Parts: sequence; structure tokens; C-alpha cells
Amino acid sequence: MENSENSIPEVKSFLQSNTAKMIMVGFLTLVLLIPLFFVQDLIRERSQRKIQMVDEVTDLWGKDILFYGPVLRIPYTNYEAYNVTDPKNGATTIQRKAITNYAYFFPNELKNTSNIKKNESLKRGIFNHVVFTADMNFKGNFTSPDFAKLGIDAENIQWDKASIIVKTTNLKSIKSELKIQLNNNKFAFEPQSSDKSQYSVLATGNFDYKALVSNEKINFDFAITYNGSNSVKFIPIGKVTSISVDSDWKSPSFEGSFAASDTTKTISQKGFHADWKVLDINRTFSQQYAIVLPNLDDYLFGVKLIQTVDEYQQNERASKYGFLVIGLTFLIFFLIQSVSKINIHIFQYSMIGLALIMFYTLLISITEHSTFSFAYTIAGASVVAMITLYSISILKNRKFPMFIGISLSALYTFIYIIIQMEDYALLVGSIGLFLILGAVMYFSRKIDWSR
Repeated sequence: MENSENSIPEVKSFLQSNTAKMIMVGFLTLVLLIPLFFVQDLIRERSQRKIQMVDEVTDLWGKDILFYGPVLRIPYTNYEAYNVTDPKNGATTIQRKAITNYAYFFPNELKNTSNIKKNESLKRGIFNHVVFTADMNFKGNFTSPDFAKLGIDAENIQWDKASIIVKTTNLKSIKSELKIQLNNNKFAFEPQSSDKSQYSVLATGNFDYKALVSNEKINFDFAITYNGSNSVKFIPIGKVTSISVDSDWKSPSFEGSFAASDTTKTISQKGFHADWKVLDINRTFSQQYAIVLPNLDDYLFGVKLIQTVDEYQQNERASKYGFLVIGLTFLIFFLIQSVSKINIHIFQYSMIGLALIMFYTLLISITEHSTFSFAYTIAGASVVAMITLYSISILKNRKFPMFIGISLSALYTFIYIIIQMEDYALLVGSIGLFLILGAVMYFSRKIDWSR
């Protein structure tokens, strides 16, 4: 009985020790990860809703722009032999059937100049998606078609039924009349049946190649205006392909099989300019094909117009630092408690932790109606003010609460800087955490942990 009575003060002494308090605060930190995970799930849910909205908008406005053309198409006659058996005497004779196929010839020179302007007018509910309008101009020429490389006899060529075709995506997003000038003649493009790929086919009416050709060349010139989103890409089918793109978009990503010229490429806050020049020796396909056009998607190149970090990505990145914010805040309160001998109840730690969780729900809700920077400022200031005022009632003075308010403000500012960075986020974050650890070691050096 005496041993039992002696153990009660020992239990009370342990529960009041720094070790027990550290265990309880650590456990509470882990428990608060549960609502933090719910907040992260909410961010993902809202992000998924935005993705659905983006799909709806791009279906109406226009998706990625891919361009394959122009291509000179000339039909030719091919004769196939087949056996015919006479039912009376069983004799077999060989007959020939004329079949019309097509030969395709890529341009000798292909030049494109494109101007891409962003359009921010599309909105669905609280979500806003940035799309663009692309004004594209194509110039170049075709030289004499080389049917000999395709093994086609000259007498089988139907010169008077030549045409020009282009393959492209998003026919419904074309916003200009599409006509092509061939030397001194103009021809209108008309849609044809799709070729079982992501492309749609546009073709001119038939013309007489020999009557149109001049100095063994056919020069072409046409313009096209697209509504699009995400990217603009080309296939370098010219023997010499030159692409020049200007845009007011400040965050391009140059993609594909060929790199933009480093000497002329410029990127600024006002937009970008990029040039490509691709020669026939830079890729491994021919300038002429028979029967069908090849799939050349492996040679696509161009620019992707990206949003470096959208609001939901920024919210998600901010929430990933939630454990760090909760842990460091509790550590500050624990060090103050240990230095000042002021007792802070676990319930009070819980209230402080929930206030820190509320920062992320405020952040995402305000971001959806404003900018991330504004939302971060309002949410951060609100939570810092709440915890600072609550600390005054807990700590019964103003010196420690002011230190807590300054520390939290510095911590939220530090995290905001990391979120805005891309290339140096890991470096700055590592240096910052190292400095925070050094500060904690410095301020805790005189605490008697053996009590």
C-alpha cells in the first residue's frame, strides 16, 4: 500500500516533466496530420474539377494545334493483273484492271511565321482557363515531282488531277477562310474524310500541274487562323523547313525532335520569339511517297504554352509544408514553455494546431476567387494574428507572443519564397531548414533537459 502511494507522486512528476510534454506534443503533431491530409484531398478534388472544366473549354475553343503539310498529291494509274477462268472450257486468261493510286510530294522549301496571342476571356464558374489564337502563314514551293524514285511510269501519271492537301487537328477551331495561292491561281481547301489518325484532311480542287507550273516550280502562299490551347507543333516536311514563332506568352516550353535556335531565341515577361531551321538531312524520311502518307508524329516539334505553377499546384505545394509549420510552431511554444516555466495545456496546443490547419482551407478558398499571392497574404496574416492574440492570453505577457508572431510571419514568408521558386527551391529550402535547426539549437542550449 505504501509503494502504491509513493508511485502516485512519481507518475504526477513524470507527467509534468519535459519528456512527457514532448511525447504529448509529438503525438498531437502526428494526430493533426489527419486533418492536413483531408485538406490535401480537398485541394486534389478542386484541381480535378478544374481539369474537367479545362476539357470542356478546350473541346469548345480548340485543343493542341498540329500541322502536317502542305503536300502535293498527284494521282496515277496502276494496273493489276488477275486471272479469269472461262466456265465453258475451263481456260484461264490473264486480264488487267486499272486502279487509281496517289503519289505524294513534300515541298522543296517550307516557311512558316506564326503569331500566338493569349486569350483569357473563357470562364466556367469560378474557374478560368487561358487559351490562345494563332495566326499562321505558310510560304514555299514545290519542285518537279520525281516519279522515277517511286517506280511510276510517266504515261500513267494523271497530271490534270493534281491537288494540294494539308493534315491538321481541330477543324472546328479554324477561324479564317482557307485558300492557297499556287503561282498566280487561288484554290480553296475543302475538308475530306479523316485518315484514322488524330489529323483531319483538307484538300484543294483538282488542277492541271503542267499548266500551272512555272520555271519547274509551283510557289504557294496561304494563311490560317486557329483557336487553340496548350501547344502548337509542326512536322518538318520541307527539304528546308523554317519556322518562326512570336507570342505574348511568357512561359513557353520548347518541345519535340528539334531544338529552337539558341542565337535568336528570346524569352521575357512580354513574351517570346523562337526560330527553327530543319534540313532534309536532319531527319530520316523521304520527300516522296506512293499510295499513303507516312505517320511522321515522331518528328513533331514546336512550343507548349504552359502555366508554370497554377493555383492548385501552389496550394498543394504549400500544404506539403504543413507538417513543418505545425512542428516548428509547437517547438517554439515548447521552448518558450521550458524557458519561462509557463505551463501550456495540451488543449491549447490543439487549438493552435487547428488554427494552423485553417490556414490551408482559407488559402484554397480565397485563391479560387483571387490570386495565390493575395490569398496567401490574407490567410497567413489572419492565422498569425489569431495565434498571436491567443498566445497573449496563454503566456500572460506580450514579449513571447510578439516573438511568436514574428517567427510565424518569417516562416510563412520563407515557405512562400520556396513555392515561387522552381530551379532553386530545393537549395533554398535546404539552406533555410539548416538555419532554422541552428537557431533551435542556439535557443535551447541552456535548457536543463535533465529536470
